[in-house]
Amino acid sequence: MKFSIFLNPQIPGSGWAAEENAKAKRPIGRDVESYQKLLHEVREIAVHADQVGFDALMMTEHHFHSEGFEFSVNPLMFLTDLAARTERILLAPLGLVLPAWDPIRAAEDVALLDHFCKGRLRLGVARGYQNRWMNVLGQRWHAAAARSDGSKSDDRNFDVFGEVLKIMKMAWEQDSLRYKSEVLDYEIPAPFSGIEGWPAQEWTKTFGAPGEIDDDGVIQSISVCPKPYQNPHPELWQPFTVSDRSVIRAAQEGILPWMFTPNPDDHAAKAKLYQDECAKLGLDYKLGEHTGILKIVGMADTREEAIATYGKGMQKDFASFFGPFGYLEVLRKKEDDSHKPISPEKGDFKRMNEVEMALLGTPDDVKRGIQRMLDRMPDLEWFGLFMQGQQGVLPLDTVKRNLEMFATKVIPEFQD
Repeated sequence: MKFSIFLNPQIPGSGWAAEENAKAKRPIGRDVESYQKLLHEVREIAVHADQVGFDALMMTEHHFHSEGFEFSVNPLMFLTDLAARTERILLAPLGLVLPAWDPIRAAEDVALLDHFCKGRLRLGVARGYQNRWMNVLGQRWHAAAARSDGSKSDDRNFDVFGEVLKIMKMAWEQDSLRYKSEVLDYEIPAPFSGIEGWPAQEWTKTFGAPGEIDDDGVIQSISVCPKPYQNPHPELWQPFTVSDRSVIRAAQEGILPWMFTPNPDDHAAKAKLYQDECAKLGLDYKLGEHTGILKIVGMADTREEAIATYGKGMQKDFASFFGPFGYLEVLRKKEDDSHKPISPEKGDFKRMNEVEMALLGTPDDVKRGIQRMLDRMPDLEWFGLFMQGQQGVLPLDTVKRNLEMFATKVIPEFQD
């Protein structure tokens, strides 16, 4: 098994743990000094994770978060900064929200980062569920936020995601690209009949990609440069694959799904669906292979100390921010009323522990939690530490100590 950390970068001094400070600097997301503190913490964590032996570092994409939470405006740029400061750790935007991107610009930017880190990039791709920013940045494709409810709007988001990814793959794999998309109303070249009046015709005929320009000097295709460092492109990941149709498409597109289904039995069921769909395509994965699971991990010398340190910080921010988006459903237990949503009051560390979304305790407690996953999926490939309630909430030394304890006392038990 391999191990990653997953960051929703949080501006220090924001959120409920520092309510008065966050109000005084409102909107703290535009406070320059506060953002510099975030950069310092994330850089320290990335270098530390690289040094102590984690395999990957993952980061979301979100915009307009004036409150200072989930402050990862452009993961490609952020990870470029971290690539220059680290040596071996894999770097993964988890994920690039494709319906908010131009496919050619996205393909170029991904290829650049892949070169900057010499193949340490793993590319997470996502649909985007937050309407405050998805409705703004996705408007060029008439793609609002994903709802996972089977609505017309959700179907549009699903289709745009697939089309953007298709064009990106073509841009990476083909030296000369010509394509007309009906889904996006997007032409390559534009106009699709050809670009006339290109002044450097002889230069392009001599040195450009074959088929890029015709005998009459008309541009008939374009060459997206550079091609990625990895051939044909970085391995694709997707967060947080829960709906069956997203699991199925992940299999069809060769995407490694990260699943936010904390209960070991539920996760095993999703992994089985993925395994079966991959088998239809001739990919013989073992159960859990080519999949990842995400959990909050907080460790100390005693269980009581771990709960006191990590429990208080994680619950209120998670319940208050993610709860209205429906994420508290991952905390549902069989005895809960199926007709009622999970209330924020129930979204505390106790329930997180009970449903195994969070593993809080000693290293032995955490190891037993991981083993319960492996008992159901012996070949689980990736385990991710969701740093909810840690970076930006707890002292940096405490966050780094947790990572080091995990790396030295837990990882060796399960590492390939």
